[in-house]
Amino acid sequence: MEFQKVYFLGIGGIGMSALARYFLHEGKKVAGYDRTPSHLTDELSAEGAAIHFEDDVRLIPAEFLDPAATMVVYTPAVPQEHGEYRYFADHGFRIEKRSQMLGHLAEGKYVMAVAGTHGKTTTSTLVAWLNRALTGGGSAFLGGISKNFGGNLVLDGCGVQGMRPPAGKGCAAAGSRLPGGRLAVEADEFDRSFLRLYPDVAVVTSADADHLDIYGTHEAVKEAFAQFVRQIRPGGFLVIKQGVDIVVDNPQITVYRYSYDVPCDFYARNVQLLEGGHYRYDIVVPGGVVEGCTLGIPGWVNIENSVAAVASVWCAARAEGVALDADALRGALASFSGVKRRFEFYVNTPRQVYMDDYAHHPRELAATLTSVQKMFPGRRITALFQPHLYTRTRDLYEEFAESLSHADEVGLLRQVVESTSYLVLLADHSKFFSGSFLSFCPIERVDLIISDTGLPADLCDEIRKKNIKLILA
Repeated sequence: MEFQKVYFLGIGGIGMSALARYFLHEGKKVAGYDRTPSHLTDELSAEGAAIHFEDDVRLIPAEFLDPAATMVVYTPAVPQEHGEYRYFADHGFRIEKRSQMLGHLAEGKYVMAVAGTHGKTTTSTLVAWLNRALTGGGSAFLGGISKNFGGNLVLDGCGVQGMRPPAGKGCAAAGSRLPGGRLAVEADEFDRSFLRLYPDVAVVTSADADHLDIYGTHEAVKEAFAQFVRQIRPGGFLVIKQGVDIVVDNPQITVYRYSYDVPCDFYARNVQLLEGGHYRYDIVVPGGVVEGCTLGIPGWVNIENSVAAVASVWCAARAEGVALDADALRGALASFSGVKRRFEFYVNTPRQVYMDDYAHHPRELAATLTSVQKMFPGRRITALFQPHLYTRTRDLYEEFAESLSHADEVGLLRQVVESTSYLVLLADHSKFFSGSFLSFCPIERVDLIISDTGLPADLCDEIRKKNIKLILA
């Protein structure tokens, strides 16, 4: 890349932060704007990025104001009328969307892309973990925080989140960035971003109606996925979930189907529920079976995700002319820790279970709830539903209602707050600047706040003045 400096508009997003972290480890100077502080922006700042939180051209570091030396990357969430965006556009800077930059970085790599309106984050993260176990390396740009890698960026088999860019040799050292081996990416359909990718192996988990504010119709969504399939490189592979209804008309690729337990090219059989919601199962692959698999995370839906991930690395191994190491594969599946906020358990006892899941689409929500039902038969299920995106809730409200019917009781977070007798707010200091919890209740409604020592002293004083108990850990 000819630019030595990269400026990010929306640097704190999950996808943008991975790119920013990559360029820091590439030795570039990185700066950026985001609307609110977060754990990700804190970590990027610690790694060397200069970040501010006001739309103000005067806050852009002076060394990033030279269009000959600075590349600008922005997320579609940043509006065209954004002040800093307008400045860069009006002064001749090269400006690219996040998806364009990801497309550039994928050039010359063996790209393993996971697409779908739901299920892609866990599946792509597992692909990255399997690549590490089976090849000793591999890189990845992920759409969530991997617990195994400790972040959303993987370089040469190593997670780098929270680390300062290394100066010597080793994981992600100079000269070892994104080696020509396998690159796992989450292919996001939002804003048709995934059409910037030309994968060697593509997984399509679903193509349901979503982002209708962008696409307009479900048919337009499916056509975008059909175009994504057409972009698979000649000699490549498509791994598509059984029953997904999209046009597959790329004659230069090999197509495989996968499912949870319906016989096809890749599927699970002999599924046995173990204690704590985990499962033991066999994975059927073309010409063989990988027996005695267990996944490190619970949930029926994750069996299906693991089948898709195994199919992806099976295809990559076939392209390389090698056989899958069944023992290494079983070990990697068993040691997979999952993704934060994807079927994540905080309490799992015989009396009570509390888990969090970023199930933002009706079908994904239904899969999560049915998984919980199978894991804990006979238990009462209460769902606390937080709508994600006004447009998605508006367009799919009937489907959401149907999905939530799998729970015995459903409450919105505001309703839960209003009905409780003692309210504890547990949040790191960055959340106090986003104001997100204020959408559910006024600060005066809180009885106890537990936060970290990064909470500013003046804010601590204001909290105590409202007779709210405060504990800093």
